[in-house]
Amino acid sequence: MSISNQASTSGGQTVVITGTNLGGATAVHFGSNLATITANTATSVTPTTPSGSGVAQVTVTTPGGTSNPLNFYYVGAPFKAALSATSGPLAGGNVVTITGTGLSTATAVHFGANTATPTVVSDSAITVAVPAGAAVGSVGVSVTTAGGTNNGFTYTYVDVPTVTAFAPTSGPASGGTAVTITGTSLSSTESVTFGGRSAPFVVINDTTIAAVAPPTADGAGGPADITVTNAAGSATAATPFQYLSSPGI
Repeated sequence: MSISNQASTSGGQTVVITGTNLGGATAVHFGSNLATITANTATSVTPTTPSGSGVAQVTVTTPGGTSNPLNFYYVGAPFKAALSATSGPLAGGNVVTITGTGLSTATAVHFGANTATPTVVSDSAITVAVPAGAAVGSVGVSVTTAGGTNNGFTYTYVDVPTVTAFAPTSGPASGGTAVTITGTSLSSTESVTFGGRSAPFVVINDTTIAAVAPPTADGAGGPADITVTNAAGSATAATPFQYLSSPGI
């Protein structure tokens, strides 16, 4: 006799028990709990699992007697501790890691209405390629295992930013110039650089960032590209910011 041997502690799942001389089954027990039989032939019995925990011995009773027991394992719902990235491109495709417990039987990860198949690394970690999103914005993330489905994370789909303008267009090589950058998809900005050097910034709204030009590496003037980066990618202004050299006499 054989059985698909894992299901949720909450019960209510259909399993199939196969063997011989199973016709006319009158009872299926999961430990001391009686299951509801939904189908029965000479070679199979299909019960709906009762609730339970741990390991339960399953037996089938027919007019001919009671079968040998088989071990059945109740699996608790997964617990998710961390999501390695909480945002990414609308096109998806980036791989994220979900850590927690009870993940070894994970069969699906849901990002809103979209579903992806994970790779099980261990009982405490799975990886999954994020599916494409339907629209920019946040969606719930849930993991489905043999023990059930657990929610609790939020993932945000973002668009690649654009930079359409900035002002003022120049400032001293010593840095410190307050620069207003305008464009699109700027609310999810993760970094702003001037000529590759990191600049402090504040997001005003989705179309505006306030940044402070850092000093140049060598203290000299010259052009510097302004680049804005978020989880979906980067955008560079069409014209560079001009650092101005200090006067000398």
